[in-house]
Amino acid sequence: MQSDLFPSGSDQALSPSFPAKLALIDCETTGGKPAQHRVVEIGLLLIDDGVITERWQTFLDPERVLPPFITKLTGITPPMLKDQPRFAEIADSLQAKLKDRIFVAHNARFDYGFVKTEFERAGITFNAKTLCSVKFSRALYPQFKRHGIDQIIKRFEFSIENRHRALDDAEIIWKLFVKSTQLYSDEELSSALTPILKTPSLPPKIKASQVKALPQAAGVYYFYDEKGTLLYVGKSINIRARVMSHFNSDYRSSKEMIMNNKVAYFDFQRTPGDLGAQLLESHEIKRLAPLYNRRLRRTRKLFSYAITSGPNGYEQVTIKQTNSDQTPDESIGLFRSPRHASKRLEKLADDYFLCFKLLGIEGHPQDQTPCFRRQLKRCFGACEGAEPPHDYNARLAVAMRQQQLIAWPFDTPVVIEERDPADLTFKCFHLVDQWRYLGRIEDDEALREHGFIFKTAAQTLGLDSAQAAQHPQLNAAEASALQTHTDPSAHANFDLDVYHILLRFLLKPDQMKINQLRVHPLQHIPTHCHEEAFIDPLG
Repeated sequence: MQSDLFPSGSDQALSPSFPAKLALIDCETTGGKPAQHRVVEIGLLLIDDGVITERWQTFLDPERVLPPFITKLTGITPPMLKDQPRFAEIADSLQAKLKDRIFVAHNARFDYGFVKTEFERAGITFNAKTLCSVKFSRALYPQFKRHGIDQIIKRFEFSIENRHRALDDAEIIWKLFVKSTQLYSDEELSSALTPILKTPSLPPKIKASQVKALPQAAGVYYFYDEKGTLLYVGKSINIRARVMSHFNSDYRSSKEMIMNNKVAYFDFQRTPGDLGAQLLESHEIKRLAPLYNRRLRRTRKLFSYAITSGPNGYEQVTIKQTNSDQTPDESIGLFRSPRHASKRLEKLADDYFLCFKLLGIEGHPQDQTPCFRRQLKRCFGACEGAEPPHDYNARLAVAMRQQQLIAWPFDTPVVIEERDPADLTFKCFHLVDQWRYLGRIEDDEALREHGFIFKTAAQTLGLDSAQAAQHPQLNAAEASALQTHTDPSAHANFDLDVYHILLRFLLKPDQMKINQLRVHPLQHIPTHCHEEAFIDPLG
């Protein structure tokens, strides 16, 4: 028997949306029919709470001739199978490894069929709940047409040493799950996994035809009751999968169960991708205030940190209210409530051994009695003057730098181009400046109405901003209007939800790549030149 046990090492954990106990399995066989052909290699990854706990591989004696085309495909040769165990000899140990786990495979029907049939030959009844990673890929990445292992390797530029070998192919499934954990939220992953693992039950007022009308693509969906009252607005990269995930039996709350029983019909808006879906959802919830949406309500007050000089040279932190349209780089942290800001301070105190008194969480800073955390050795004694102010202030500065909102990463306003990879004619252009979302831009004319021009257009004409404003192709009325044009970003409030949405995309190359996003820098003082003079990304 050739069986290898590998240490788990430092494998990254999966999202908690995945089942706690998984067995990622891949089989190499003598052919494609379980009743006629046999397994020649098994590769297995055991996963507990999102972490690989065991890697296991074995060759098997198929008790028949290994077809030459299988050797050509897999690289497995007859000598490699000589003196290897038969499936019946490893059946008990394999059954123990698979016990109480979700059986995960790429095209699970194939691998599960072979394993179940081999168990039956060994006199063992085997049943397990399955999770097909092909279906998972289709649900989470509907913009791609093909979802085989070769396509997934190419999609994410994964490395693989031995394609069509059991353990190596199983590792690709693991890498797909890890990459998806990095790219998508727990909620989005759950919406992809739930319909695969469960059989949803539709609300009594919903017809199956309504579900079939939902697209397997990105966008925003709306739930209404019989009277047309808007109940809920959500978003997904796969609208149909996400809607169906609402109707599994494991309701997260009684309110969700009540809402689902009221749903009478759906509506939806398509977007080219995930960015547009998230921005539209944020806007629609604040505009329409659905009955059952709690998050993303419009925040009229935000709170941030202020650093002030305290007694004996120690710096103190206070929580202050700030304008909702505050420029991000002018604030140290932005929070929806003082409670959220205080909770974050408690976490920072744990991480950097900061004093609760100087953070305004406990007692009064001028009272130099030891704080409670000093007794627990979680404070170095700034509260009683035992730690030099310079040392305490230096740690506080590091902690506060982590809370500083990220500066706008571009020199200019930008247009973010978003296209549907499955339909390149379906596109959207988002105008953004200083983390403020200024709206969708349908064409070049609409962009110029906002007071911008693509930087590439001005560069094509060889003009800087001052020259563009005096360009002879401008008529007098247009030139006058441009010279008095005010910055539209000055009238767009900063939105904390939009800020976090844009952060998830603009600062992550993987997100930009998988969502087919491109950023086009703009020039603020535009020129109204003839159309043929422009390099127009909107065209």
